[in-house]
Amino acid sequence: MESILVLTHADESGAVLSKGSLESVTAGRELAARLGAELTIGIVAKDASSAAAQVAGAAKRLLGVQGEAFAQARFASDAAACEALCRAAQATIVLAPHSSRFARVMAAVAHRVGGLIDTHITAIGGAANLEATRWFYRQRIEAVVSREKRPWFLLLDAGTHPAFAGEAAPAQAEEIAIAVELPALRTEVKGTRAPKQGAQTIRPDAKLLFVAGAGWTKKQPDGQIHVEDAGELILKFLGASGASLGSSKSLVDQGGEGNSVLPFLTHLNQVGQTGSTPRHAKGLSTCCHGEEPHVVGWRFVGERRAVSLDPNCGWTRGKADVVYVADAFEVMKRVNALLEDAASGS
Repeated sequence: MESILVLTHADESGAVLSKGSLESVTAGRELAARLGAELTIGIVAKDASSAAAQVAGAAKRLLGVQGEAFAQARFASDAAACEALCRAAQATIVLAPHSSRFARVMAAVAHRVGGLIDTHITAIGGAANLEATRWFYRQRIEAVVSREKRPWFLLLDAGTHPAFAGEAAPAQAEEIAIAVELPALRTEVKGTRAPKQGAQTIRPDAKLLFVAGAGWTKKQPDGQIHVEDAGELILKFLGASGASLGSSKSLVDQGGEGNSVLPFLTHLNQVGQTGSTPRHAKGLSTCCHGEEPHVVGWRFVGERRAVSLDPNCGWTRGKADVVYVADAFEVMKRVNALLEDAASGS
């Protein structure tokens, strides 16, 4: 019989589980119910007891590794903590969020306990044989993987399961920190430097993804290029709506080619076949061509809308729910005005 361990970690506060961790808890509960398997939740945090209160009713057994050494992401301490949790749980299936913190260590943990790992899992199915689903975007194919070797580690992509939202209750995670033998730590976390909220354009938890295409930097009806106006319109919309900013590859590549480009864009904003795969509830594409290499990155966006002057744009060929054939500059000016009126209550 399978036994399941869900590995989780706290967010920046050190005492509250991250959203991805809570989504993994939901996946673990669903899988345990389907297989009739025992479920264990492992927590890596500065204060594991506080984090355990969020998932007190999710599993019969809670394991926690806590302490100042586990407050921040670090390969040596995180790998040691996850290894200790895996050995204590003796699970055959290990689920974990595909977060930056766990993605960097989980392959090493799987190797240490004699298991194997699959990443970017979007669904877990199968009855007689457990099956994990993932996308290979460069090949644009969906793969269903089944393994016989155990333990099997599965890193779950964000947004594939709802976050566990059980009622908080007093819980005491089993303290196994004494079983963690930390190696010599060669790094020390001095603090965190983050951009101001107004300068932050990548917001994974935003409900809306706003994607800018290369059309923003092309000549407009007056024959001139208005990159500064485009940047001002986009940043104003992001600030008023709280949306996350994405970009087509062609736009972010322009900066490296010496052409005019929006100054706040980097390759981290890129959405598409070779960029990130967003999971926002809604997406608004502006001045993008809407061809397959770009749209493939929108596979998990719930509602797609686009603004383009070209009525034959790729978005109109079944790739968007709604297409506005209009000038994106004029549309966003009007949208920003409406948002400003709504904020002022007029």
